[in-house]
Amino acid sequence: MAPQRELRRELFDVLDREGHPTIHSARDTTHAAILLEGREPLSLIVIAFDGDGRSSLTLCEQLRLLPPCSEAPIIAVLVDDATMKPAQLPAMVAGWLYASQVGTELIPRWQQLHGGRAVVVAEKPAPASPPVAAVAVPSTGGDYRFIFEDGEGDWLIVDPVVERVVEASPAYMRHSGLANSVLTGLTLHQVLSFENVSTDQAFSDADRRWLACQRKSIRGHDTGEASVRRVRHSGRDLIALQFRSDRAGVRPTVALTLLARLFNGGYDDEGVVDAAQLLLDEMGMDYLAVWSARPEESSVPVQIVQRLRGEDQVLPGPQLQSSLRLVLGGRTLMHPHDARRLADVDPLIGQLGLRGFVGLPLLDERRSVLGALLAGSRNPLGEPEIVEPVLQCAAAHFAHMLELRRTREQGRAEGLLDALTGLPNRLLFNDRLDTIIREATRTGETFAVLFVDLDRFKFINDTLGHAVGDQVLVAVTQRLRSSVRASDTVARYAGDEFTIVLRHIVKTDDVLRVAEKIVQLMDVPLHLDDGPELQVTASIGVSFFPEDAPDAETLLKHADEAMYAAKSMGRNNYRVYDVSPAQEQQNATLKARLRHAEANGELRVFYQPQINAGTEDIVGMEALLRWEHPELGNIGPGFFIPLAEETGLIVSIGEWVLRTACKQARAWEDRFGLRLRLGVNLSAVQLMQPDLSEVVATVLEETGLDPGLLELEVTESISIKAAPNLMENMQKLHRMGCHIAIDDFGTGAASLDYLRKLPADRIKIDQSFVRNIGVDPDDEAIVRATIEMAHRLKRGVVAEGVEIEQHLQFLRANHCDELQGYLFCRPLPHGTFERLLTERERLLSGALEKLPA
Repeated sequence: MAPQRELRRELFDVLDREGHPTIHSARDTTHAAILLEGREPLSLIVIAFDGDGRSSLTLCEQLRLLPPCSEAPIIAVLVDDATMKPAQLPAMVAGWLYASQVGTELIPRWQQLHGGRAVVVAEKPAPASPPVAAVAVPSTGGDYRFIFEDGEGDWLIVDPVVERVVEASPAYMRHSGLANSVLTGLTLHQVLSFENVSTDQAFSDADRRWLACQRKSIRGHDTGEASVRRVRHSGRDLIALQFRSDRAGVRPTVALTLLARLFNGGYDDEGVVDAAQLLLDEMGMDYLAVWSARPEESSVPVQIVQRLRGEDQVLPGPQLQSSLRLVLGGRTLMHPHDARRLADVDPLIGQLGLRGFVGLPLLDERRSVLGALLAGSRNPLGEPEIVEPVLQCAAAHFAHMLELRRTREQGRAEGLLDALTGLPNRLLFNDRLDTIIREATRTGETFAVLFVDLDRFKFINDTLGHAVGDQVLVAVTQRLRSSVRASDTVARYAGDEFTIVLRHIVKTDDVLRVAEKIVQLMDVPLHLDDGPELQVTASIGVSFFPEDAPDAETLLKHADEAMYAAKSMGRNNYRVYDVSPAQEQQNATLKARLRHAEANGELRVFYQPQINAGTEDIVGMEALLRWEHPELGNIGPGFFIPLAEETGLIVSIGEWVLRTACKQARAWEDRFGLRLRLGVNLSAVQLMQPDLSEVVATVLEETGLDPGLLELEVTESISIKAAPNLMENMQKLHRMGCHIAIDDFGTGAASLDYLRKLPADRIKIDQSFVRNIGVDPDDEAIVRATIEMAHRLKRGVVAEGVEIEQHLQFLRANHCDELQGYLFCRPLPHGTFERLLTERERLLSGALEKLPA
């Protein structure tokens, strides 16, 4: 305690009042050894913990070696700048409190170590009881402090009579940046205020509902929500408030929303600036910069963007920033709360007063350094397990931006990019489209081609001039880029014509949503520099591969025809290429045939195994419907399922699939006893049926399958609001013991809504992201972040579409739980799948026989 003068004085006063005659104060272990030589055993040791607490931890270990200190209980006092959490204190520390509580809490905490009895003052004190790992909780009184040690919540304890803060949890102080001594000197109204309810009403209800509020922080104010409950401590009725911040650096769900917004942004220079500002605001940073490591004409790194909270400052150049040099050299720097120790070697950190600092290299696919992402805060960073993966994803995003930037510059030099917009020109687009078709033919991928034509663009050129026309084309380019993903292609095909390829299409509706989004964006007036406000609309035509055409020329032709159909319907809209009358007739015939397919024995259930990522053993299977048409052969589910939904047949067909799969799963369970989980998809129409839970219960009763072995898969594209019985059905099924999985996760806008509201046990990452592993850094970052966030929310993760060894290694390295895809096994008919299980049993039995007895 010797270096803490004020704290030492208060400690002496407290112990003097209690009548303890002998008190020693030491600077370090050597000083303590001199003072205690030949002394009787101590009754109590009090040690101040500041900073990261490392020196104090060492002191605890060394004091235990001194005979007078060997059995005395140790109480830790956390001073205001301590970043160590109570849960991180070693087992030899028997209790803890904040520096601001020494006057009122030290003696009660000491008494707690004696089972609530008063501490006896004696000339020769007897050895104290052996230390315990944490402060004991009395049998009465309901001590709230265990949540400070075991939990990560932001808690405030308030005296409701005077409405003053009694104590704050370490997490609250860390996230708000305010010390306990500051908070306890304020009224609740100065610390936290509710938005839609009075404090009196919140305290009166105390029903743990989440209420919108603002709290005071070192940044000014943080928005979020708080829940209120009553607690009792030391005979007093108190109020406990738990605060839940809207900041992405604190909550996993908010962080996932931030990543979605980040990856939905543009990839041009403006997109870099927007992404940097978004990170600065949502992560609570005070400084953020992106640097390019390989500028074209200089060996000095070039700053792409810099964002700084507060007044603008002239910051040290790149040559003086040692942290920047290390990161550009490939080093990752992580200093969540101890960045000040870098201030002596990096003037940037010292000038800005940063306590939290992160430096991440921006890497291309060959792991070469493209640049650096630097981010810092004047307060300790939020939760490291959230902040680190979010910034890693942001680094991958910025790296991809830099790579695209250099690719565009190279393309301009080679005549493959449009000089005005920076987009691929017709030559490069045609080459890419041919490549995409070859890949899609091999993998079975579906994609869409959009032909976008600006309405009445010639009038703008003729009346306002070509300079204004060029500004319009650049603005349209930005809007088109912001509407698609990084894995999609946008090109300037000719004049005022643009073409787009949307990759990895799972559902037609996904494409239509993009087309609708573009139409809506184009409908917003353009504000040009020093010019008039212009209304520029677009007409869009859409064609699909392979349904509409198997080659590039015909695909573009059909998209062009659909675009002119949109123009003939009044412009400013989109049209999908209409099938021929012959195709319409075939669809009608198929709908009629589908009505009798079940009775005719044409429907089949195939099974695809789900594999444990660690052991590569089978842990589950997904039931997949197939239609074997007697004349047309196998018809893909992507074609006939929409027909079944249109006709309403999906309800009876879905029930048939469920009953058939459950019956088969029960037979395999009886024979092999593997406890394989069975996944069955539910369509939107089924989910809206009010008797869904009764149907499932009946099937389980008839087949005898354990409900715990059935997992019902709900596709993410189904809106919770649009399906009136969805929530009620899912809750009923979960209560029955069935598992719930969110299928095609990441392809829609409802991901977070589903995670928050549905009783989901597992999420299935959509194959469109998995197939881009090793191809698209953005999709890799999304997969990595999804696994991380799902695990923090206690959900299992299955990756679909695992096709190559590179997919497996990436997913295993990022701790994905289960895998499904052609790398392991294609969907199999029940006879072949049963032979697979039999072979597994034979191989396993043979391996066991070879083991020594």
